[in-house]
Amino acid sequence: MEPDEVSTPAPDARPVVRVGAPTERRNPLSADLDLMSTRDVLAVINEADRLVPAAVAEVLDEIAAAVDLAVTALRGGHRVHYFGAGTSGRLGVLDAAELAPTFNSPRDWVCAHLAGGPQAVWRAVENAEDDDRGGAAEAADCVRAGDLVVGLAASGRTPYVLGALAASRAKGASTVLLCANPEAEAARSVDVFIGVDTGPEVVTGSTRMKAGTAQKLVLNAFSTAVMVRLGRVYSNLMIDMVATNAKLRGRMISILIEATGCSEEVSRRALNEADGDLKTALVSLVSGAGVPAARAALTRADDQVRGALALLAS
Repeated sequence: MEPDEVSTPAPDARPVVRVGAPTERRNPLSADLDLMSTRDVLAVINEADRLVPAAVAEVLDEIAAAVDLAVTALRGGHRVHYFGAGTSGRLGVLDAAELAPTFNSPRDWVCAHLAGGPQAVWRAVENAEDDDRGGAAEAADCVRAGDLVVGLAASGRTPYVLGALAASRAKGASTVLLCANPEAEAARSVDVFIGVDTGPEVVTGSTRMKAGTAQKLVLNAFSTAVMVRLGRVYSNLMIDMVATNAKLRGRMISILIEATGCSEEVSRRALNEADGDLKTALVSLVSGAGVPAARAALTRADDQVRGALALLAS
């Protein structure tokens, strides 16, 4: 329990915890929120939101350290896990779900765990986030030595998340805690602590607002940087995407045109010859090698485009 938390028995005997995190403090700029016009309410929210990117910029070194841990884990055949509750956990689920279609990453590379299970995506599950034993048991069941576990908790003290982190450390995994409380006690118990100082919320305690926005920005940056480091981006183009609809099939052609300077006709032909494999078509067009040679070079280069191009150039 943090020093500024007070636990008292409730009339119905259920435990009560008063959290002293910055996100629970009142924001003086929104004190008369319910008396404002609709336009002024939106202006106050927007002004507060503008503070979030600057707060994230202050922790880029810590995010970079977390990225390096993730890259090491994935290159070593291990996994990345997100453990979170409420808004934080839902953002972890969203980030993990988007990686496979964007980067064609194996679906077990990044695993999201949400307090209360999948049904908690849609509605709150009572007491789920208070279940430190549940978080520990879930981590003990699926986390392995060499994995990276990222805890997501706006306050930095969510029992489910801290239980999962403790169990993960015991299993030999590296650990990261992402929260909106720079003073969280749990900072001392993880390998990397990312405490984004977003301050009091416009609606007191509503961490779906600035704290949630900060976590979304950090997770976007974290997972994208991991995929870049793993070679799933060429220049700034998503070359490992899965074309699951007409728009994305068109994007593949556009990527080939942008990356190679070839015409649409040539790009379409190369993609067809490569059986729809964007990377193979790209390496073939850039290097001038045939599709079989491009495919072989990618295999030798661990599916890295620049590595394959270097092999073909030599």
